[in-house]
Amino acid sequence: MEEGHQPVLAEEVLTVLAPASGSLQIDATVGGGGHTERILEATNPDGRLLGLDADGAAIARVARRLGRFGDRVALRQANFRDLETVAPAAGFPAVDGLLFDLGLSSFQLADAERGFSFRTEGRLDMRFDPSRGVPAADLLATLDTADLTALFRRYGEEPFAPRIARAIVAARGVAPIETADQLAALIERVAPAPPRGRRRVHPATRVFQALRIAVNAELEALEAGLAAAVYLLRPGGRLVVLSYHSLEDRIVKRFIAAERKGCICPPELPVCVCGRNPRLRPIGKPITPAPAEVTSNPRSRSARLRAAERLAA
Repeated sequence: MEEGHQPVLAEEVLTVLAPASGSLQIDATVGGGGHTERILEATNPDGRLLGLDADGAAIARVARRLGRFGDRVALRQANFRDLETVAPAAGFPAVDGLLFDLGLSSFQLADAERGFSFRTEGRLDMRFDPSRGVPAADLLATLDTADLTALFRRYGEEPFAPRIARAIVAARGVAPIETADQLAALIERVAPAPPRGRRRVHPATRVFQALRIAVNAELEALEAGLAAAVYLLRPGGRLVVLSYHSLEDRIVKRFIAAERKGCICPPELPVCVCGRNPRLRPIGKPITPAPAEVTSNPRSRSARLRAAERLAA
């Protein structure tokens, strides 16, 4: 563990991203700074890196950690949905590598005031940037049963979504649900335990995931960030994405497949008329953590790395 943070698939990220001396790199989700630091070390002595994070606390923490790199690193508090404008403004109009690590950092999970973890007593906020958007507690207080059910199904793939939604609406009629542990306890009471023999996962896991995705519009942000990445990458530049659940991974997989194909003409047309060329080449197969990494860092168990290389325009 590095200062409370352990980067996932760190060696594999460096191998696929292939950062070199003098290159320009973007870490779109600096988090705890583990990947960021390794990329900067690999691009010595004159490579530069732009680091983004929607969480201002992450930017402040990483600024202290990476101070020794001086002006080789530029940090901005920004969501990667805004890459298309933030990167050129920071002096990174075209880059050689771009990393998205879509997981929560250990610091965010441990911060009781943010409500990301069902093991804390913090208020159900879940916003990456606390100055923007609506806290998760507000969604629980205002959405009706049908909307809560749809949210838990769409973003959490929760099989007991209707039951949990009904329980939330009934409970808030007595008292508001404002803290992470309150919500977790309620779900634990109404959601069935997993069958004997399966890996024990807290029954609130999917609901917390769904709320966090909804609060931060994460899937829409990912689609915007990936689209911007294609324009920012130079020919031969590498795109590396670490995802942690099927919704994210599905978006990444389909995006790379579409950019590999290029043509967007309807299948019934005998020849291509759109003139759209392939822009990405997939690199290898998806990579998952080895058993040893999962043992040392259980949060890595669901990680999946996908990568692609930018083709010439």
